[in-house]
Amino acid sequence: MNARARLLSAAILLGALHLGIVCAGFFAPYDPAAQDREHPYAPPMRLHFVDAGGQLHLRPFFYPQTLRAGSFDEYEEKKANAIPVKFFVRGAPYRVLGMLPLRSHLFGGDLPLYLLGSDGYGRDLLSRVLFGGQVSLLAGLIGATMTLSIGVCIGAVAGFWSGWRDEALMRVAELFLALPWIYLLFAMRAFLPLTVPPLKAFLLVVVVFAAVGWARPARMVRGIVLSAKERDFVRAARGFGASGAYLLRRHILPETASAVLTQAAILVPQFVLAEMTLSFLGLGVPEPVPSWGNMLASLQHYNVLVSYWWMYLPAVAMVPFFLGYLVLASLLQESSGAAKIEVARSGV
Repeated sequence: MNARARLLSAAILLGALHLGIVCAGFFAPYDPAAQDREHPYAPPMRLHFVDAGGQLHLRPFFYPQTLRAGSFDEYEEKKANAIPVKFFVRGAPYRVLGMLPLRSHLFGGDLPLYLLGSDGYGRDLLSRVLFGGQVSLLAGLIGATMTLSIGVCIGAVAGFWSGWRDEALMRVAELFLALPWIYLLFAMRAFLPLTVPPLKAFLLVVVVFAAVGWARPARMVRGIVLSAKERDFVRAARGFGASGAYLLRRHILPETASAVLTQAAILVPQFVLAEMTLSFLGLGVPEPVPSWGNMLASLQHYNVLVSYWWMYLPAVAMVPFFLGYLVLASLLQESSGAAKIEVARSGV
């Protein structure tokens, strides 16, 4: 498989993972904020095809769980009552992309079905992982987009016009690079209001990401612009009277595309991890809105940490996304290097 085919396969796989998060309401059986106080910390339920009597069922089913007598967190299955899993059922309302209202869900049951278990409030963990991915991934995507937009603008100005602009902008960039970005992130977030609505908290987190992450992309773009503006075709266009804005838009900034895409594939998982860190520490998106970070915050309690292994699952959910982005960044870098070699050979 050549580099282009591998790059396309990685992009399709990553797109499929994101599509599952975008359609979280369809794949999630319940409202992520709905509480079931009769089933706190319920373990993941198992699906069966063979019942206790040895009879085979074509449709998967599950046994309802009840608290064991005298216990507050130990459950047992009632094997006398098999509940079939229903597909394409109507349930809690949700919106796709915040616009299209729907009530259809992929699966459900007549009794609560917790495939990944429940949290301390009896909320379905699968639903919260899927909806929480929308918050965490969206924060990473928007934060990376804003960071790269700022970095490209500053890097293009510094590299193309040089002089005092370059000196001033690069000194500021070096200052941001010298500071530990995670501590800078905490410091900037600490200056902002702590008790804000979830939407404002989300926007604040994204703005903080953009404010602290622009320096490295700006330096990268500056270097490419410094090289590109000295090429013969750019000099020829300038000789024919092309303006600086035209040269940047038509000839120079397209040269940065592969590097910017590679940087985006690296920044998105970094910003997702940053959002998770802030939410884990109570500085990000607050409850009851789920995010992968605030879902892991319950692990700060020792009894949850050692007793309920399924509460680690939000951390496991981010692994395929992180690996997908890192593989995509590696393939983009490899593809860019191969393209440069091909251009060099063709010019010999």
